[in-house]
Amino acid sequence: MDITDLILDDHQEQRRLFAILEQIDRRDTDILSAIWDRLAAFLELHAQAEEEIFYPELLQVGRAARRAAAVREETLDAIHDHNEIRDAVAEVGRHRTGTDDWFAAVAAANTANSDHMAEEEREGLTEFRRLAALPRRHQLAVAFAAYEARNYAGVQAVDKDPEGYVRTAADKARTAPNGSLSVGTLKRT
Repeated sequence: MDITDLILDDHQEQRRLFAILEQIDRRDTDILSAIWDRLAAFLELHAQAEEEIFYPELLQVGRAARRAAAVREETLDAIHDHNEIRDAVAEVGRHRTGTDDWFAAVAAANTANSDHMAEEEREGLTEFRRLAALPRRHQLAVAFAAYEARNYAGVQAVDKDPEGYVRTAADKARTAPNGSLSVGTLKRT
C-alpha cells in the first residue's frame, strides 16, 4: 500500500462523483442533493487527510533531499487550492439544487478540484514517490486510510493560511523525534 496510490484512488472517486452529477436529470433534486452532499463531504475529508498526513511529510522529505524550496512551493499551492475548493463547495450551497446557478457552481467546483488534482498528480505525488521510500509511503498510507475511516461522517471545512500551515508543519517536523511527523501520533486524529 502506498499513500500516493490512495490519494490517486480518492481523485478517481471525486472524478466519478462529478461525472455522476452531470448525468442526473436536474429535476431529480433529492438524488442530486444526496450525491453532492457525499461529494462535498468527501472533498473536504480528502483535503484534510492530505493536510494532516501527506503534505507535512512531503515538506520533510523535500527538506531531507535538499528540495525544500520546491516542495514548499508545491505545498503552499496545494493549501491555496484546497481553500479555493472549499470556497467553490460553499458556493454550491448558496443555490437551489438543480438550477442553472447550482449546476454552474458545481461545474466551478469541479474545475477548481480538477486543476488541483492535475497539478498534485504532476508535482507533489511524483516528487513524493521519488523522495520517499516505499516503507514510509506504506506507513503513511495506513495513517491516511485510518484518518479517512475515522472521519467517514465528515470533517468541518476550515480554510488555512498557506504560509502559516507550512510554518507549523515545518516546526512539527523539526520537533518530532525522528524528523518526521511521527505517524503514530496521528492515530488519535
